[in-house]
Amino acid sequence: MLIFLLAVNCGITAVSFAQAPFNSCPAAFIPGKMIVNNYSPTGQCRLSAAATGKLTVQTVALSPTKNKAVDKIDFHVAIRDKATNTLRMFSNKTYQQLPVQQVLITCKKGDRIVLLTVNNQYALPHNEILVK
Repeated sequence: MLIFLLAVNCGITAVSFAQAPFNSCPAAFIPGKMIVNNYSPTGQCRLSAAATGKLTVQTVALSPTKNKAVDKIDFHVAIRDKATNTLRMFSNKTYQQLPVQQVLITCKKGDRIVLLTVNNQYALPHNEILVK
């Protein structure tokens, strides 16, 4: 009986700690401005090689008139090389904000900055940023 109760307790505990994956959709921002041109399945992220400011990934409050950044989330950065399509880590660090110039100096025109969430509760559909 004791083993049965212990098994039931472990099962209930495991279920209560489980979170549904991808239940929140953040977006990339540079100084308060969402990088994606349209927060929809067809939206694209483009960034000038001369861009400045802190790159962040934040949850978004969407409305018909305005999209507002809410909370910063942790992310990693990788670079996709245009010529070879090779994906390499920018750093092993986890960021909540990062001077975008530090990433851009490692990129060439046509490369893509790839943002990776570290928590599976966040879906980041616009995770690749084309460097213009």
